[in-house]
Amino acid sequence: MSISTRELGHWGEKKAEEFLVGKGYAILACNVRTPYGEIDLIAQHSSAHHPDSQTIVFVEVKTRSSKTFGYPESSVTPKKQEHLISAAQHYLQEHPELQQDWQVDVIAIQHHKNREPVIQHFENAIHE
Repeated sequence: MSISTRELGHWGEKKAEEFLVGKGYAILACNVRTPYGEIDLIAQHSSAHHPDSQTIVFVEVKTRSSKTFGYPESSVTPKKQEHLISAAQHYLQEHPELQQDWQVDVIAIQHHKNREPVIQHFENAIHE
């Protein structure tokens, strides 16, 4: 039985959420729709360098079950990057209470049938 693309995406987002929580991130929202596209996860995290300041982290999750079309992170094209930045900026305008620094991360997950997934976290992967 094969997994549908939609099921694979949902599974990957759950794995990414568990991964981030395990690293001390607080999940603020999931699957947030904006006029520029959906934001998979929005989290908050304090860095090791500045434990007193919180950063808002917008996370794009990419999951693949094979390398036929390349690694998951390769699907974050320049156009997708522009949409992610615009979606993050829109979200921040809608939530003026969030005055922290922010960044866009990518979590790439490779799903394997009979073994643990491979998860890569690209922090601050996309810049304005």
